[in-house]
Amino acid sequence: ALSSAASDVYKRQIKMAVKIRLTRTGRHNDPSYRIVAADSRFPRDGRYIELLGTFDPLMNTTKIDEEKAIKWIKDGAQLSDTVRALFSKAGIIAKVSKKGE
Repeated sequence: ALSSAASDVYKRQIKMAVKIRLTRTGRHNDPSYRIVAADSRFPRDGRYIELLGTFDPLMNTTKIDEEKAIKWIKDGAQLSDTVRALFSKAGIIAKVSKKGE
């Protein structure tokens, strides 16, 4: 068993490896994306930890589970640039910074 200090360090290392990013789905010339929390070492379209929402660039629609997204951001997950833009547009970034104050 790990000591509590070693356990805290281990947890922080795991959190730093998590990224919230897009994974591509859909057919050729008909892209759609899932917004996922994934280990940064996994391939883009590979395994992920949790599904947070979807993004359809052709219809310009976004569906995001705000509670899950806020939980992952508070736990230290890093956002990709595109996901940061989508979350800002949805107002999630503002909610996280407001709760942090």
